[in-house]
Amino acid sequence: MQISSSLLENAVNEFSRLPGVGKKTALRLVLHLIRQSPEEVTRLTEALDKMKKELRFCQVCHNIADNNLCNICANPMRRKETICVVENIRDVIALESTQQYSGLYHVLGGIISPLDGIGPDQLNIETLVGRVNPEIQEIIFALSPNIQGDTTIYYIQKKLEPLLSAGTLRITTIARGISFGGELEYADELTLGRSIQNRMPVEKYVSH
Repeated sequence: MQISSSLLENAVNEFSRLPGVGKKTALRLVLHLIRQSPEEVTRLTEALDKMKKELRFCQVCHNIADNNLCNICANPMRRKETICVVENIRDVIALESTQQYSGLYHVLGGIISPLDGIGPDQLNIETLVGRVNPEIQEIIFALSPNIQGDTTIYYIQKKLEPLLSAGTLRITTIARGISFGGELEYADELTLGRSIQNRMPVEKYVSH
């Protein structure tokens, strides 16, 4: 792609570093910004700068937050006895868009994947175990349905076995409305909503 302006080319190169944005899409975005007023461009850059500097992660569930607690953990209307375990923040957004779940979340920050060098110690597993108290009635696993997701569920289930044997906690996983090997964030809202409603006991889902 031949660009006559080095300033324009630099901007295109920076935009094309974003996930899913190629050089042609980056060029369209930059040309759109050129046509905007300086005030509109300033609002965009200030919003990005403020987000980068001030955005936090919830001290309880590791979701994105403006303060120490995210809006979900701080909401008194959420069901405190249920925790939905997800891989990343995009999955929280996907599940919230279904409007079928009213409990809390826990963001692991990934899933166990030895081939990628990701072990249990690199994930937010210990903080999840620390959240489980007698008030917690159910842990719902909403991880992408693949081998890595299954491995992560099995590992955490073993960590929680003392509470399971005491009969104080139920562990479930979302139903197989999501195709095996698929990514949770790309599922349509109807399929995802039915999956969270029709969850099943995890022992029927993970092979030991």
